[in-house]
Amino acid sequence: MTNPLKLSVPAELPFIDVEREFDFPVEAVFEAHKDPDLIFQWLGPRGLTATVDHYEFRTGGSYRYTHTGPDGVAYGFSGIFHTVRENEFAIQTFEFDGYPDVVSLEFLRFEDLGGGRCKLVGHSVYPSQEARDGMAQSGMEAGMTEGYERLDELLASRG
Repeated sequence: MTNPLKLSVPAELPFIDVEREFDFPVEAVFEAHKDPDLIFQWLGPRGLTATVDHYEFRTGGSYRYTHTGPDGVAYGFSGIFHTVRENEFAIQTFEFDGYPDVVSLEFLRFEDLGGGRCKLVGHSVYPSQEARDGMAQSGMEAGMTEGYERLDELLASRG
């Protein structure tokens, strides 16, 4: 059984908070976020194809990639990694081409729960309530749930 995604969209605040536990060590979950050969095997819903322009999960690095659906519609994303601490923490910006001029600031903590388990804790800050509401209503929860299920499958297949 997969662990549930906990998503919080607090009223009147431009934030989205997420939590998700994994039955894998923090080092494995961090590596799956860091390594471009791994992240694009699980990031996003099933059925999308990822095309990577670049992906540098390090302090000062940046990323740009496109997900394309079976209908041929492409969704581009980009951002900058402001801080990355190995197996612990990342701060990045996130921008979706379909919602130009809206950049969110995302914090992601990798917490060791012991016993070969970990928890991801994310906090996203949006420039306005409207931008936050648009992201919350975009199918984000379903996409994240499916992506993290794919991450479970990937990590299980790696032993």
